[in-house]
Amino acid sequence: MNISANATPAIDSTIYLKDYQKPTFAVEHIDLDIQVHADHTRVLAKLQMQRQSAGELCLLGRDLQLVAVRINGRALTEKDYRLDTEQLVILDAPEQLLLETEVIIHPENNTMLEGLYQAGDNLYVTQNEPEGFRKITFYPDRPDVLSVFTTRVEADKTFPVLLANGNLIETGTVGDNRHYAIWQDPTKKPSYLFACVIGDLAVLRDHYVTSEGRDVALEIYAVEKDIPKCHIAMQALKHSMRWDEEHYGRPYDLDNYMIVAVSQFNMGAMENKGLNIFNTSCVLADEAYTTDAAIMRVQSVIAHEYFHNWTGNRITCRDWFQLCLKEGLTVFRDQSFSEDLQSAAVQRIDDVAVLKAHQFPEDAGPLSHPPRPDHFVEINNFYTATVYEKGAEINRMMATLLGKEKYRAGTDEYFRRHDGQAVTVEDWIAALSAGSTVDLSAFLTWYNQPGTPKLEVRGHYNAEQQSYRLDFKQSLKAHAKYPDLKPVPIPVALALFNPHTGEKYTLQHDALVENNQTEAVYLFDQAEASLEFKGIDQAPVASLLRNFSAPVNLDFNYSDQDLALLLQYENNGFNQWQATQTLLERILLNDHPAQIYFDAITATLPSIIARDPLLASRLLDVPSESYLGSRIDEHYQPEMIHEKREALLNQLAKVLGEQCKTIYLSLDPATEKDFSQAMGVRALRNIMLSLIARQGDLSVFELAAQQFKDSQNMSERLGALKILVWNNASQAQDALAAFYQQYQDEALALDQWFLLQASHPEADVQSIQALTEHPDYDLKTPNRIRAVTGGLNAHPVHAWSFGVAHFIELAAYLDEKNPIVGARLLQSLSRWYTLAEPQRSTVQQALQQLQSKVQSKNVVETLNSMLAV
Repeated sequence: MNISANATPAIDSTIYLKDYQKPTFAVEHIDLDIQVHADHTRVLAKLQMQRQSAGELCLLGRDLQLVAVRINGRALTEKDYRLDTEQLVILDAPEQLLLETEVIIHPENNTMLEGLYQAGDNLYVTQNEPEGFRKITFYPDRPDVLSVFTTRVEADKTFPVLLANGNLIETGTVGDNRHYAIWQDPTKKPSYLFACVIGDLAVLRDHYVTSEGRDVALEIYAVEKDIPKCHIAMQALKHSMRWDEEHYGRPYDLDNYMIVAVSQFNMGAMENKGLNIFNTSCVLADEAYTTDAAIMRVQSVIAHEYFHNWTGNRITCRDWFQLCLKEGLTVFRDQSFSEDLQSAAVQRIDDVAVLKAHQFPEDAGPLSHPPRPDHFVEINNFYTATVYEKGAEINRMMATLLGKEKYRAGTDEYFRRHDGQAVTVEDWIAALSAGSTVDLSAFLTWYNQPGTPKLEVRGHYNAEQQSYRLDFKQSLKAHAKYPDLKPVPIPVALALFNPHTGEKYTLQHDALVENNQTEAVYLFDQAEASLEFKGIDQAPVASLLRNFSAPVNLDFNYSDQDLALLLQYENNGFNQWQATQTLLERILLNDHPAQIYFDAITATLPSIIARDPLLASRLLDVPSESYLGSRIDEHYQPEMIHEKREALLNQLAKVLGEQCKTIYLSLDPATEKDFSQAMGVRALRNIMLSLIARQGDLSVFELAAQQFKDSQNMSERLGALKILVWNNASQAQDALAAFYQQYQDEALALDQWFLLQASHPEADVQSIQALTEHPDYDLKTPNRIRAVTGGLNAHPVHAWSFGVAHFIELAAYLDEKNPIVGARLLQSLSRWYTLAEPQRSTVQQALQQLQSKVQSKNVVETLNSMLAV
């Protein structure tokens, strides 16, 4: 039956952590029967339920046409239940019951890419985190309801692949044209981890024998032409399985592990138990079709979703406020894994660069929230950099403090205590503390309050006593919703350098938590404190927050000369990069003289190129215009930042002079057997090309054209193409056309084609409009939308001018079609209030006008938060 005309619609309201209550009913077992037809899908569900506490039996459901409902075999009538647009409430439910429902859904019309939806002509897939399962059937759709799932999937034989979680236990035919498969997952799981796939796909097969001797069948499904691009992902999966056994003692627990590549997908990937569904951008990898950065991302995301098998699946979240528990811990795990794939220093640089580019601005703006928020309207809006990236940093701080052995003891205890449970951040901290024998309860403060702490440190040298004192002070910017902000524990990894020799002093102090003589960790957990070292014969240069030991804004009284010394002598690659970034930020935002930077980088570059070309490429990074803009809290003028940054890059090109071409011609990635080394060589060559172009040397276009023509590596081809296109070289249009001709049937490569043009320094309204009117621009595919918006965001001058209308128009359209993506794109404008007038008022008015045009919880909550400044 359809929802009755007098049904009461559910009222959208804020949900609070403090109101959490245990589920009224447990689901011991669920049998699902999903029958896919061209114009509808029929879903039959049988739930074996047991009362846990007093209250009504409430089943959540959205966009479902209810056909029938039965309890213990008795058909219910409308007087036996209440039904509205969000839930089915069973009146007078018994203590134990078998609940059977039958519903009709329409995945063929599901543009929101939640629940079960059609992704192209030949594929149906699910995305159920966080609240998609309620769009498949009526269910207590919350993460603390864990059940054993048995799933029957039926479809026409034109869809040969029928997948669900767990182990395949039966297949068969239904008449002449249809078939079915039955899967059972022996592990209890919440509904958000349920998955099924119905489609016409090819498969790459391999296997892995676990440390326990289980022979696991590994399968990656994709369209036929993409199967050759799945081999890197398969190797990354096997590497991840071995790494998790070695570092966390966690072998895999099922007989098969499946990954499915989908182009129409809102997320990066989803860790559904034993049946991961991936955005194609996070599973397809091949040097000829994807960039080096994309290949590294694929390996990282493969690891991330696999690691979720234990930190997210076997142990899951009690409620969605605990999202940072599974995501922050798993991001930290995948970052640690990635450090084994390439230069660990570069991996840390890249991770912190993401944190500072996305999470720090989020923490400083109207969308600021704790890693564990205490309220929300739409949980999809809290899949944020704060939950993921800051959540990872909290785990890293605790791991740094504990050291490897105690951290492993703590994680072992967590798995021992909570396997098969839905838990909280408090459970994680308690287990980690008990296993390591170190009280970590103070770190709960990090989870429960927003904002990036400011760590103010001042160094004082006493020549007479040969002592050096560091005075520490921490503070947080006031927050209207969180008035009682407390000091947080901040592990400060540090070293002291002799300013003349560049050598590190031996450090001794009772307050040091970890000390290997010249490098130590100090736990600063008060509002103010001091730390004094003896036996320091020269005023030292302090290197603080080594390897970025805490996610804070450091304010230290460095001179420019101190930073230049760290750039040259620091043996921690991350801190070399951080010193360089700090120096460049001073030059670009505070008008410090640039010569000291040029002298230091030219003196340091040759030795680093010889040792680690990838690190050398990062040391030549100049902070992006977007990042520099995020450091300005008022009267931000994108044009001024653009001009200063361009002037610095032009000056750097002039200073390096002929070295650029010499370095470019001396590097040959083909001679490097190690992927990480070859990746560094390619990155460095592309940087040198861009600097040669800035020198006005027209021969650069011949070099770029030759590189574009000769290379079969996507990083090299795109690097060369960017030089030609962004500089409007005579070869540019032919190269663009050649790229399109070669890759027009390769979606991920074509995304790069769109991105490169959208990020053109001279892009305008007409060029962006031409891209969105191109036949290959597809509003149903989030990757293609993000290719254009990502290009716009690369140039804040464009993003804050004609880009505003583009983002707002997209948000208004996606509000109905795909509000998850719409809300996230809108967040690009969240720091509108920092702009100088009249731009500030112009953007504010555009956002205010949007308020009357949108209705989804996703977009409305985001917009309201952005305007509540």
